[in-house]
Amino acid sequence: MRTSTPVPSIHDRADATGDPEIARSAQLFNEHNLDLYRDQVHQAADAVAAALRRARHVHSGVRPDELAPDFEALDLDTPPGDMPAALDELRRLYLDHAVYFHHPRYAAHLNCPVLVPSVAAEVVLSAINSSLDTWDQSAGATFIEQKLIAWTAARAGLPEAADGVFTSGGTQSNLMAVLLMRDAWCAREYGHGRVQTHGLPAAASRLRIFVSEASHFSLAKAAALLGLGHEAVVGVACDSARRMDVAALERAIAHSREQGDIPIAVVATLGTTDFGSLDDLGPIGAVCDAQHLWLHVDAAYGCGLLVSIAHRARIAGLERADSLTVDYHKSFFQPVSCSAFIVADGAQLGLVTHHADYLNPREAAAAGTPDQVNKSLQTTKRFDALKLWLTLRTVGADAVGAAFDGAIALARATCELMLAEPRLELLHRPELSTIVFRYRPCLTTSEAELDRLNAAIRAQLARDGEAMIAATRVGGRRYLKFTLLNAATTVEQMREIVDLVLEYGRANAVGAVPGSAAVNAQWRRHG
Repeated sequence: MRTSTPVPSIHDRADATGDPEIARSAQLFNEHNLDLYRDQVHQAADAVAAALRRARHVHSGVRPDELAPDFEALDLDTPPGDMPAALDELRRLYLDHAVYFHHPRYAAHLNCPVLVPSVAAEVVLSAINSSLDTWDQSAGATFIEQKLIAWTAARAGLPEAADGVFTSGGTQSNLMAVLLMRDAWCAREYGHGRVQTHGLPAAASRLRIFVSEASHFSLAKAAALLGLGHEAVVGVACDSARRMDVAALERAIAHSREQGDIPIAVVATLGTTDFGSLDDLGPIGAVCDAQHLWLHVDAAYGCGLLVSIAHRARIAGLERADSLTVDYHKSFFQPVSCSAFIVADGAQLGLVTHHADYLNPREAAAAGTPDQVNKSLQTTKRFDALKLWLTLRTVGADAVGAAFDGAIALARATCELMLAEPRLELLHRPELSTIVFRYRPCLTTSEAELDRLNAAIRAQLARDGEAMIAATRVGGRRYLKFTLLNAATTVEQMREIVDLVLEYGRANAVGAVPGSAAVNAQWRRHG
């Protein structure tokens, strides 16, 4: 009796070399699957386009406890079967419930609508999948990143010796800043490489970094991660415009020295998260020069001023910075992630260099091979620079700056219409594109009741999906916040959000009568 030889399965042939059937079944991206690549990219793009057309609201309002059961029921070992089925599942699980930053009623966090060329760049960089740690994994991609770093540094007025790397975001950039300011001080006091070889000296517990009270939390987090502790970060009082008070900075530094502590750096903020306030870089830089302190500028939000047409003068003093954080995925309208850390003296990046024989040997560096891993905390690193590159090479820097200017103009116009409403209490006039305020139906409403009312307004907006706004605390009290980065949003659309705030405020208030007009009138005169 003749027996047939069974056809080996894909798993049986897993040890085969160059088996095209394995490549086709696994859908590897290569020259044999280009038609499949085009088809699936088009299907995914169509799914996104359909989702945006369906999205009448910013968000579906779904709660975590309502969506979680859909994920619990999933078996990841049993796929839907093909791309259309997988995309339909994705629609139900994600696209129908996503928070849409392009929506005109999204006014919450520092999330921007993205530019089309940057989305197209994602298609390219994900497919080629370069890693920008070494030249032999990236080639021309390395030069694109370096060119953009040099361009940004020049826009900031930094010297030709400036250098940097793209990062995952402002938190990583600020971590690098604290690392370099710490190690640069240790190198001066104890010799280069002291920290890398022997760890922190005993004096490290007395190092102090001065930041404004409105600075980003990532600075304290970085100090803790780097062994300096939260107490190393000293908060400096702000003036009435929520900018670092320079006189208070000088007093804080003097007091620190009197206590036997060691000031090493100041962090100025070009666009605070809550208020968008811009620290006065000229006088702060002068203090740093006189005191021999490192000046880091956190411009994660305000970096759009580098390309602004109307407001570029507001970066005066940035050229004094020793290091700089920029988030292109905020005010340059790029997809997450797309950020950078830059130092005025590129040689300082040598403090994070470590040579591995299998990756970036010393002889490669000696030969001038441009390995970005020598400057970075990351090893594997996405080619995120391509997004900004294609943006600048298509729409250009002026168009990006005009979009940021439009967001600033929108915030100012929204502020004016809110000042005319007696039940809204504003804390500041926007310097960039954020507005902090609260619903206040009556001057005599208690602080506890105001906290309850404003929390209820935000929760109801999120649940209904009609609009998305942010919340914060100022002086321990609850406030609401608009963060505006969409130049396509109109003042009338912002009026609709304001009307919703008032409507939900009325619905949640008990026995309140209007009465905060005097507050806003006084602020208009003196704010």
